[in-house]
Amino acid sequence: MLGQQVFAGGLELPLMVVHRDALEHNIETMAAFVRDHGMELAPHAKTHMSAEIAALQLEAGAWGLTVATPRQVRAVRGFGVSRILVANQVVDPAGLDWAAGELERDPAFELLSFVDSEAGVDILARHAASRPFRVLVELGHEGGRAGCRSLDQLLSLVSYVQEVPHVELAGVAGYEGALKTADDVRKYLDLLQQAVEHVRLKNPILTVGGSQWFDVIGRELVTTQARILLRSGAYVTHDDGYYRERTPFNRIDGELRPALEVWAHVLSTPEPGLAVVGMGKRDAPYDEGLPVPRRDGVTIVKMQDQQTVVHADGLKPGDLLAFGISHPCTAFDKWRVLPLVDRDYRVVGQITTNF
Repeated sequence: MLGQQVFAGGLELPLMVVHRDALEHNIETMAAFVRDHGMELAPHAKTHMSAEIAALQLEAGAWGLTVATPRQVRAVRGFGVSRILVANQVVDPAGLDWAAGELERDPAFELLSFVDSEAGVDILARHAASRPFRVLVELGHEGGRAGCRSLDQLLSLVSYVQEVPHVELAGVAGYEGALKTADDVRKYLDLLQQAVEHVRLKNPILTVGGSQWFDVIGRELVTTQARILLRSGAYVTHDDGYYRERTPFNRIDGELRPALEVWAHVLSTPEPGLAVVGMGKRDAPYDEGLPVPRRDGVTIVKMQDQQTVVHADGLKPGDLLAFGISHPCTAFDKWRVLPLVDRDYRVVGQITTNF
């Protein structure tokens, strides 16, 4: 694969490619943003689950990596990562037993996870070994996902954590991505800051999501007496749909560039103005918007498992079409190996995934 030109005939289509220049630009851009705002980045690896991309993020100064499940902890440990944040409640016995053993085996390994209930704390305590499980008490919001629903509830849980053996309080966690307005985000961040102040740890961690509102986070948390960890994930490849519309760089200086692209052949033109393309739901994400045709005059009608029907004139079987994607977090999991290409679509490396 290395050195091949994507369209020279040696690579089978459909094919999702990763543009090297855009990937490296995005990693450098977010690394610079967090440095300039006194924060640190713990990129969410659920987006890519790739050892190659993880290495680039860590080389650019990432504090560590974020994951969502014990299964992902094990995979990322296999990448050689020594700091992992699980942005979730962990209650799986098998995963906790493995994590306890890994903490015991490697004193340099740092693992953090969220808690939002006494029951969750008790589960962690039962599975701990010689080293305690370090936790961040999560503050949620009405209509959101997990997390304590009030500051009082969070502070009560903080007190409980501090009384339970084998569990150690490290700070506070939140997720602002489901909030709709900047004003809502500011109010939520104010509650998180109050929580950090009440926790009264010597070096507390405050972690937030950071894909859609990192500009607001950078302004609002600048004076917070805590280590601020941003868990942004989708930035790494950006997209042509969901995040293109929602990136904070639409409001502030800077840009992210779409790094993922799918190429496929036209398979059939069964009716005038209608074509069937050899790319489907197995090849590209569709949960947060359909792929985005890169050719003017092409409109997607519907996606099927292995095919996409488009409206377009002048196409014929064998023609090549390119599509941008919407929502990178459900793009990488469809591929085990993706070619990394230069501006001439020559393969200069590969991105492997571990889902």
